[in-house]
Amino acid sequence: MTGQETALAGVFPQATDAQWRVLVERALKGASFETLVSKSYDGLSIEPIYARAAGSPFPVLRKNPGRWAILARVDVPNVEAANRLALQDLDGGADGLHLVFAGSIGAYGGGLVGDDDDAIAHALANVRLDYGIPLTLDSSPRALGAAQALMRFVDRQHIEPSLTRVSMGFDPLGAQARHGFAAEPWTQVSRSFARDVKAAADAGFVYATAVADARVVHSAGGTESQELAFALSSALAYLRALADAGVDLDSARGLIAFRFCADADELLGVAKFRAARRLWARVEEACGLSPKPALVFAETGWRMMSRRDPWNNILRGTLAAFSAAIGGADAVSVLPFTQALGAPDEFARRLARDTQLVLQDESHIDAVDDPTSGAGGFEALTDALCERAWGLFQQIEADGGLPKALETGVFQAGVAEAAALRAKNVARAKDKLIGANQFPDIHEGALDVLAPYDAAAETIEPPTGARKSAPLAPRRLAEPFERLREESDVRLAELGDRPKIFLANLGPVAAFTARANFAKNFFEAGGVEAVFGPETESTTELVDAYRECGAKLACLCSSDRIYGDSAETAALALKGAGAGLYLAGRPGELEERLRHAGVTEFIYAGCDMHDALRRALSEAK
Repeated sequence: MTGQETALAGVFPQATDAQWRVLVERALKGASFETLVSKSYDGLSIEPIYARAAGSPFPVLRKNPGRWAILARVDVPNVEAANRLALQDLDGGADGLHLVFAGSIGAYGGGLVGDDDDAIAHALANVRLDYGIPLTLDSSPRALGAAQALMRFVDRQHIEPSLTRVSMGFDPLGAQARHGFAAEPWTQVSRSFARDVKAAADAGFVYATAVADARVVHSAGGTESQELAFALSSALAYLRALADAGVDLDSARGLIAFRFCADADELLGVAKFRAARRLWARVEEACGLSPKPALVFAETGWRMMSRRDPWNNILRGTLAAFSAAIGGADAVSVLPFTQALGAPDEFARRLARDTQLVLQDESHIDAVDDPTSGAGGFEALTDALCERAWGLFQQIEADGGLPKALETGVFQAGVAEAAALRAKNVARAKDKLIGANQFPDIHEGALDVLAPYDAAAETIEPPTGARKSAPLAPRRLAEPFERLREESDVRLAELGDRPKIFLANLGPVAAFTARANFAKNFFEAGGVEAVFGPETESTTELVDAYRECGAKLACLCSSDRIYGDSAETAALALKGAGAGLYLAGRPGELEERLRHAGVTEFIYAGCDMHDALRRALSEAK
C-alpha cells in the first residue's frame, strides 16, 4: 500500500436508487417500469435490481460443509452394464452413486429392473462402500425388496453399516404421487414405512434412510412453492410416523433427507434450495428442536431436457448444477445430456461428471458457505418463496396433511394448473427452449445411446383394492414440439424429404432478412423446412421459384412498409399458383385486404406457435 492509493469507495461513490431510475426511465423511452419486472409461476415479482439485504440474514449451511458430493446415476437395466458404468464413473471423479430403479420418480424411461440379492450384488460388484462413498436409492413399487437386499449385501461384505453413507430412500408418499395409487390407507402405510426405516436404523443405516422427494412435483410442471410445500408436508408426515413408532424426534429428523430438482433458472433455483433449509428449520423449531442442517440431494431437472439438439442440455445441466451447489445441496446428480433419448453412453456420463468437477476444481464454488447470503435479489426471492411455500404447507396441513391432499387430488389439481400455464407459455415461445421452440436444427444428426427411452417402463398398474388418485406424471416442456418434428421425420423416412414452406421475400435484403430468419426458425421448430426465395422485384420470378421448390405453403416476409406496397399483389399471385399463405408479422390495418388476397395465418412473436405449426405441418404434407 502506498500513500498515493485512494480507497475505491472514494473514487466510485455508491449510486442511489433514484439516480439509477433516472437512467432507466431515459432508456425505456416512455415505457412503464413494470416492463422490467417479471413474474414467477408462483406470482412472485422478480425485480431488475435489488439493494443489499439489510440486517443479518439467516445462514443456509450444508449438512456436510465444503465440497458437495458428485453422484452418478446407476440406471441401466442390465446389471453387468450398470456395474461397469458405475465403476467408470467412480474412477472418473464421481464421489458416489444414485441407484435408480424402474418405476421410480427419477427413472425417466430406464432404471434397474432387479431388486433381489443377486441383482444388487452384480450392480455393486467392486464398489467400496466401506470407504464411505454416498449411495442413495431411488425406490420404486417395482423394487420393494431393494433396500433389504442392499442391507444384506453390506452384511455379506462385513461392512459396519454405521460407517457407510447409504440412503435407503424410503418414500411412499412420493411413489403415491408419481403413480396415483396407494396400496393401503395411510394409517397402514405409515406403520409399514416406520417399521422399515426403524429396522434399517437399528441395523446401523442412519444416513437419511427416508427421503422427502419433490422431484415428482417439478417433473410434472409444478412451481417452486409447490415443490417446497410438498417436501415439507412429506417430511412432516414421515416425522410423525417415526414418532408414533417410538423414535425420538431428534433421531427421527436425522433419518429424513430431502431431494429437489434444479433447473436452468438460476435465481429461483438458488432461492429454492436456500428456502428449503430455512423452512425445515422452522418445522424443527415448531417441534421443539434446535435446527440442524438437513441432508439435501439435488438432481438436474427432467422437464427442461430436450431430445432435439440435446447438446443444449449440457448448458442447462451446468446452470442447474451451479444453482444447486450455490443453494447448498449436499449431493448433486446431473442428468447426462442424452438422458431424454435413452440410457446415456460413457461419453454423456463423463460430461455429466465433468460438469461438476469443473465447477468444483476450477471454479471453486464450494469454497464459500452460502455465497449469496446478503445479496438483495437472492435474499428477497428466498424470503418470498418461504412465505408462499409456508402458506401452502399450512393449507395442506390444515386440510388433513399430504396423504389426504394426494388422495383427494387437491394437490395434483394445483400442480396441473401451473403445468397448463407453463405449457401455454412454451407453446407461445414465451418460455424459450433452444433447439425446440427457438433456433431448431432441422438437419441435426442422431446421437447414440445404450438403450432407447422406454415409456412403458414408467407405468405401474395399481394392485387390486388400491386407493387411486391423480398421478403426477413427468412431462418434458419440449415434448409438444418434438412430436411435430417426429411427424416430419416420418415423412422424411418415407418420401425422402420434409414438408416445406417457401419464404417469399419481398423487397431488398435489408427489408426481409429479419422476418425471413424469424419465419425459418418458426416453421422448422415444427419440422417444416423453410426454403428461401430469391431477392427479386418480379412477382413472376417469385412464383416460378415457389413452383420449383415443391412446397405447398408460402410465407410472405418483409417490412411493414413493403407489405403495404407489395404484399397484396404477391399474395394474389402465390395463391393463384396454389400456395397456402402465411405472413410474418402482425398485419395491422392491412389484415382484411391480406386475408382477401389469400393470407390465412399471421405468425409473430407471442402467437400460439405450436397451434400454428400443427396446422402448417398438416397443410404442408
